[in-house]
Amino acid sequence: MITDPSKPTIVVLGSINMDLVTTTEHRPQPGETVLGTGFTMVPGGKGANQAIAAQRAGGRVEFLGAVGDDVFAGELRGVLRDSGVAIGRLRTVTGPSGIAAIVVDSSGENSIIVVGGANATMTALTDDDLAVIASADILLCQLEIPVGAVAAAVTHASANATVVMLNPSPAQHLPSDLWAHVDVAVVNSGEAKDLGHDLDPVAHLVVTHGAAGAHYRGPGGRELSQPSPQVDVVDTTGAGDTFTGALATAWHRGPEQALAWASTAGALATTRLGASTSIPTHEQITAAIEHGD
Repeated sequence: MITDPSKPTIVVLGSINMDLVTTTEHRPQPGETVLGTGFTMVPGGKGANQAIAAQRAGGRVEFLGAVGDDVFAGELRGVLRDSGVAIGRLRTVTGPSGIAAIVVDSSGENSIIVVGGANATMTALTDDDLAVIASADILLCQLEIPVGAVAAAVTHASANATVVMLNPSPAQHLPSDLWAHVDVAVVNSGEAKDLGHDLDPVAHLVVTHGAAGAHYRGPGGRELSQPSPQVDVVDTTGAGDTFTGALATAWHRGPEQALAWASTAGALATTRLGASTSIPTHEQITAAIEHGD
């Protein structure tokens, strides 16, 4: 149920981290020490990235998650708030916020280590959290927080006619009854291979292939392939999250338009360093599509 097609309401349940990003000519092999060419701290986390991407792409987004009481918490709250994401349900817990240590090489490819921190405390949802989910058009989840909270959110959303979009990343096998409540699954090609037949019950499956674009499989055997715009890649960090958030915002337009919108957003995100800092706006996505970029 989309109450305002121009701005669907999207609840994102997920992680928020401070990304510690090091750039280098090549990523180190086991036992190897390499010299870095730069370092920056950028707010990230799959949940926060997707929330910001959905908001900037034209949605009305509320974020459900947790930060710690450390030096990173204020900036993590601020990046969501400054992007227009509602943070009234963002918890503060004792201990460190989540972090991700990211190495980006000269080709823009990355390696990432995530430490959950406050994200690991998201083990259950409150009645107020559930009420927000029930009133939304779309619930968007990932798997960087405990699966129990994701399962509770997905089940509640399904019971209240809220579209459930799941990005099962990091990939892990989930109970079959959870998959039964998922309307749209968004995975990259590696995750699709890892999950295999787990994805069969999902009505709408979107598989991303990086620079090669994305593929859609839907009811009745419908399939679509969407090429990715060609851009000068600087950093692929956050591109998949940007794709997913933009897809959620455009989902009500139908798979064909949603994939085109999301693929453009994801490509634009690779042209700048960082995750949340690289996410394009509605206007930038529109301009890129109109100019055929």
